[in-house]
Amino acid sequence: MKPDEPRRPDPDALLLEAAKAGRGRLKVFLGMAPGVGKTYEMLAQAARRKAEGGDVLVGVVETHGRRETEALTANLEILARKPIEYKGRTLPEFDIDEALKRRPALLLIDEYAHSNAPCSRHPKRWQDVEELLSAGVNVWTTLNVQHIESLVDLVWKIIGVRQRETVPDSAVARA
Repeated sequence: MKPDEPRRPDPDALLLEAAKAGRGRLKVFLGMAPGVGKTYEMLAQAARRKAEGGDVLVGVVETHGRRETEALTANLEILARKPIEYKGRTLPEFDIDEALKRRPALLLIDEYAHSNAPCSRHPKRWQDVEELLSAGVNVWTTLNVQHIESLVDLVWKIIGVRQRETVPDSAVARA
């Protein structure tokens, strides 16, 4: 480190401070595109954690019909989704209240950038995650790089698709 450079905080000291504050820890399974295996890897690691005696709860996971991915949920406890009525349809959404009541050691929440149904507590799933972390719940989630707010314009220039569901860089930085 050069003498004029600002001193970086010690990562271990930051983790200790977070633990003292009672804040949960966030782990993001980051991928370059849909279908690269983020959800599969998150579930595989969660299954190992459960096999070691860990308290793991699936808050919401989207298998997109992939049998191999769905098979990884077989031995995991899955939180029931909350039915939300919207425009004559019933939308199965993540139930943040039940997750907070259950308070697992580890909660899996797929698709970090997801937009919640309009009458949900928070407009975005990443905001649900923030509330859970503040309550001391550890969360694992998945995210594609094109959903990171600061990369939206760059991705649009490269592939010509503008993402509407985004996560602020500050939320990702907490991981």
